[in-house]
Order: sequence, then structure tokens, then C-alpha cells
Amino acid sequence: MCGLTFPCFLQECILSGIMSVKGKKVLHMDRNSYYGGESASITPLEDLFKRFSLPGNPPESMGKGRDWNVDLIPKFLMANGQLVRMLLITQVTRYLDFKVIEGSFVYKKGSIYKVPSTETEALASSLMGLFEKRRFRKFLVFVANFDENDPKTMEGVDPKKTTMRDVYKKFDLGQDVIDFTGHALALYRTDDYLDLPCIETINRIKLYSESLARYGKSPYLYPLYGLGELPQGFARLSAIYGGTYMLNKPIEEIVIENGKVVGVKSEGEIARCKQLICDPSYVKDRANKVGQVIRVICILSHPIKNTSDANSCQIIIPQNQVNRKHDIYVCMISYAHNVAAQGKYIAIVSTTVETNDPEKEIKPALDLLEPVEQKFVSISDLHAPTDLGADSQIFISRSYDATTHFETTCDDIKDIYKRMTGTEFDFAEMERKKNDIFGDAADQ
Repeated sequence: MCGLTFPCFLQECILSGIMSVKGKKVLHMDRNSYYGGESASITPLEDLFKRFSLPGNPPESMGKGRDWNVDLIPKFLMANGQLVRMLLITQVTRYLDFKVIEGSFVYKKGSIYKVPSTETEALASSLMGLFEKRRFRKFLVFVANFDENDPKTMEGVDPKKTTMRDVYKKFDLGQDVIDFTGHALALYRTDDYLDLPCIETINRIKLYSESLARYGKSPYLYPLYGLGELPQGFARLSAIYGGTYMLNKPIEEIVIENGKVVGVKSEGEIARCKQLICDPSYVKDRANKVGQVIRVICILSHPIKNTSDANSCQIIIPQNQVNRKHDIYVCMISYAHNVAAQGKYIAIVSTTVETNDPEKEIKPALDLLEPVEQKFVSISDLHAPTDLGADSQIFISRSYDATTHFETTCDDIKDIYKRMTGTEFDFAEMERKKNDIFGDAADQ
């Protein structure tokens, strides 16, 4: 009897690892020949050309095909964020090596600037004038000291009632500063947050600052050999605790009896289960299309201009700067992360689609990358579950959004965990159990 059956996004891989540790019997099936689904890293480079239906083989100037591990979804890890905590608690860090991303930049009036997030950087930044710097410095000090349990730190701000728009007004911050604070520090994709209670934004800015404080150059980490290493790491964790993995398994049918999942049929055989976790592509009748994301993978032979020749960086183009509703993101990594041939760089542009001409929408980002040696363009539908699994016991993950970090993905993991188990995902409880459980696994 199989307790759970999973097809294979990163969310499913992490949950299979966690559920295996909790003693559940896990069978993990994937129609693909590789781990991670949409969050895979494609190697060799020839496979990427085939995937995007490009004729011929990569030019010799791109080096050996095996030197490339190209992510399909561009994401970085916040150094102090939820995914890093999950990696540390489960000790999946044993299977991975990380590098710090060298810089975080923001776009303003056609140019890019380093994102200032400490008092010192704020005072040195060319992004603001002298008086604006002083006001922004006061704002950063306020955020750093803010404690919702200590009224003395609040300076008259009610964390549950005062909107973020009013907090910006209190510190007399101008539109450009509001743009990079909300989008490059708090990492919002739109301006909807401005009229919501300020506590969420304050906590997001704190997360950015705390992540930055851990390593100094930027708040972001990236695994050597690409993001495909993450699902593989959690797959290993699941295997240590008796989880079974099957790649290249076509899913013919999800077997339902009396409105509840009882198994999955593959190659004529049925694997029985009590609960099923899957991505929306396996159960299209139980999910809705909620938008589209355009992603463009660009191969470069040079670092991005005005980034101090960084071998990795993130650039955020706030929506106000280019008259849009959603931000445009650029993630750049390179040969330094064992994902490209020597001297080569991979920049991935992404945004939420707003018009019938998505490629035109990302032109401001592509202009920053010129010259581009090769482009791979994809437009993906975003799906969200309409069936939350209470009756069917089918738990469906959400599609990857356009953000360049994993915080929204981790929120999805915690949401599925709660729907499956009826209890909140508790980091503290996982940490308490770490020594008894993971100590044993470490010896295997």
C-alpha cells in the first residue's frame, strides 16, 4: 500500500522528502527522465536547442555541451529565507554547494544602480539626492528597529492598520525611492501592497536586510550546477527514508473512487495511494489558468554592463519605470557556477504577460543584455488549483510565478502541507526533531 504518489516539481520533491522523514510511505513518479519538472536544469546544451525546437547543433563558440546546466525557471534563494531553512533543517545542504550572487541592481530611467539596503550604502548611492538619502536612512533605521511587540519602536505606526503608503509619507520618500524599496527590497511584483497594512512589507525588508547581512554582496544564493540540484537533493532525502523514485513513468490515469483518489495507473499497473500531490499539468480539470509568464534565456559572452563585471547578479525593473503593472526581472549566472562553458554567461529575463506581444514587453531588459549570442523564448500558462483536496485528497501545486526567489514557492509548500496534514508547517518543530531523526540518517 503506497501512502503518497508524487509527480515532480520542486514543491513535490521537497514535500516527498519531508513526508518520508515523517514516516509516510512515498512513491514518487515522474513522466520526465529528469528530476524537477519545470524547475529542472537542462544538460547538455544540445538538449536545450532541441527543447526549444532550434535547428542544428549549438555553435562551437559555445564550448562543450556537457559544460552547460541551464535552468528553465530563473530563481535565487534568499540567504535567510524559508527554502534555506528547509535545506538546513533537513540537512539537504550536504548534497549541495552554494555561491553568493554578486550584486542586486535596480533599473531607473534607463540605467541600472546597485540596490542600497544598509545605511552606509544608502548614503553612498547615486540612486538618490542628498536629502532623499537622509530620509531613506531614517526609514531603514525605523524598519530595522521595528518590533510589533514593542510600541516604543513603532513611532505611531500601527502594524495592522497603517498602510505602507502612509509609512512612506511619514518619511517623505519620493516615487523613485518607493519604487526600489517596494520592488527591489520588499520584492513585490505590483503596487497592490501600498494600501495594505505595513507589517508584511516591514518584515519583507527585514528579510532582505538579514539575508544581505549573512554574506555581504547580496541577499541571494545559487547552487553550483544549477537549480536542478535542489529537487535531486530532496529526492535523496526521501530515498534515505524509504521513498521510491520512478522517472520516465507515463501517468495514464488518476484512479478516483467515490470522489477520492485511490491510485495512479501507469503502463497498465496501478499504484495505490491515500493522498496524491501533483503539479497542475497532471489534473487540468482541477486547476484554472490565472495568467502567463514569459521567460527568455539569453546566452552572453560578456557580463552585463554597469554591474562592475559581476559574474552573477539580479536586476529588477520596477513596473512604474516602464509603465507596466508587473516588474521585469533579470537573473544572471555564469561559468563561475558550473552552469556554462568558460567565459559564458546565462541571463534569464522574466515577467508576467500583460499584452498580446510579450516579447515587446521585455525589451527594456533585453536592451540591458546586448549583444545576446542566443535566445530561447518560452511563454508558460500559470495555473492555480480549484480543488484544494479536502475531499479528493489530490493536492495540487501552483505554477512558478515570475519572481526571482523561492519565497512564494515555499508559501505554496506550507499551504499544501497544511491541507494534507491539517497542521501548520512548523520550522521550530522540524528543528527540534532534527537531532533525533537526521542524526540517524547522517550515519547511513
